[in-house]
Amino acid sequence: MSDNNKSNNRKTLIIFVLVFLVPVVLAWFALQGDWFNKGATNKGELLNPAIEMPELLRGEKPFWRLVYVLPANCDARCKNAIYSLNQVWIAAGKEQDRIVPTVLIMPDSDTNAVESLSAESHFVLLNTQSDYLDKVFKKQTVSGIFIADTLGNVILRYPLSSEQQQAVLNSRDILADLRKLLKLSRIG
Repeated sequence: MSDNNKSNNRKTLIIFVLVFLVPVVLAWFALQGDWFNKGATNKGELLNPAIEMPELLRGEKPFWRLVYVLPANCDARCKNAIYSLNQVWIAAGKEQDRIVPTVLIMPDSDTNAVESLSAESHFVLLNTQSDYLDKVFKKQTVSGIFIADTLGNVILRYPLSSEQQQAVLNSRDILADLRKLLKLSRIG
């Protein structure tokens, strides 16, 4: 073989190796350097670690839950949260039977809101103590709408809004995440 053929073969081999090696090296640097968002598609705040509250749901059937803690005074944020729970449940359509809007009621919760919620047949009202919520949520806020899985693990949190339009936008985010979870889950 001539030196010219050997030189061409080496160049071809080097180019061939570089074509496969350069993208792998660039991908490694991209991952190590956090050059991009790492595939998070959830709209809510992911709670890591998940908040476990199976004692509260003991005896209840395994459903996906939209959880809201009813405050002592049901202001505009509270009314928008209840509205959002209802709208997300309605918008779930054929998946409604897998979702239960759940409102946690403490002894000092707003009695007028409790009465109006008890008239809604699809809402589940669970009585609890503030000590229990403090123990479960530790130092995290209970202000927000939460998604809990079928085992009673609270996994996502969504902010409350005092404006109706923003509450509707938050409801869309909740529904989008809930649909993904229901699609991936066979339980509940």
